[in-house]
Amino acid sequence: MKKNNAAYLFPGQGAQYPGMALDFLSSNAVRGLFDTASEIMGKDMKALMASDAETLKRTDVSQPVITLANLAAAAVLGEQGYSPAVCAGFSLGEYAALVCAGIISAADCFRLVKARGEAMQKTADRLRGAGDAAPGMSAIVGLAPEQVEALIAQWSAEGLKDLYPANINSPKQLVVSGTAAALTEAEGRFKEAGAKRAIRLQVAGPFHSPLMADAAEAFRPALETVTFSDPSIPLFSNVTGKQITSGDEAKILAFMQITSPVRWVDEEAAIAATGIEVCFETGPGKVLQGLWRDTGSEIPCFTAGTIENILKIGSET
Repeated sequence: MKKNNAAYLFPGQGAQYPGMALDFLSSNAVRGLFDTASEIMGKDMKALMASDAETLKRTDVSQPVITLANLAAAAVLGEQGYSPAVCAGFSLGEYAALVCAGIISAADCFRLVKARGEAMQKTADRLRGAGDAAPGMSAIVGLAPEQVEALIAQWSAEGLKDLYPANINSPKQLVVSGTAAALTEAEGRFKEAGAKRAIRLQVAGPFHSPLMADAAEAFRPALETVTFSDPSIPLFSNVTGKQITSGDEAKILAFMQITSPVRWVDEEAAIAATGIEVCFETGPGKVLQGLWRDTGSEIPCFTAGTIENILKIGSET
């Protein structure tokens, strides 16, 4: 395996866990990332990484800590001689990918995810309301994504509102976003249509749907202050599932991403077609490794979220 022919796949919210990335702090580059993030966030990121799971679940906390963990993993991979040929990120993970592709700096990345996390948390809190059932997301397992999207379109035309496809995760799973009432109604309908399970996710809001439009508008001023350069390596978009061709396009898509579905299946297919030899889940968790496996690709995908993971890669290839 060539060390410079890998795809870096950066995970998003939900991948966090207490203490993640702290084992990378023996690296000078990683300590520099922690210092930069701490200065921009106005918080000790080392202490924040060690917070309890409930604290880390907050959108305004999870976005910067996961981004820091992702960039730390990429830095350590680099110190081990690896370099990405292409990159992509799942939802929030796309911000680490923007850094990886040379489109934005790490400092600007932390400024953006700070503003993005705060805007999304504020909208989620508003949508929750006073004592009302919270809107959110549900994973529909056992139906093909195109079936789920077709059913949503049909039910919407028949009067079921506020239900949207959000994350097209794999050929076996699509996550939907919606109000509490829409999700409850739809989960029963999906099971009647043949879904094996409908799993309500523990997230703060109905992400990647038009219900987050207020968050996108609140995020826009921060986005406008940052310069987006043209990519130095191929980067693939959640919004389109295709390669991003310019910095200007990347900035437009960063705004759209908050309210648009994550077309991860399309991204995976486009990445596999580039001729890469291996994928690294560059950050905490194993979710993207599992989704890659669901594609049936013969290209291996390894976890690279800890020192131990990264040191094992050489012996497994």
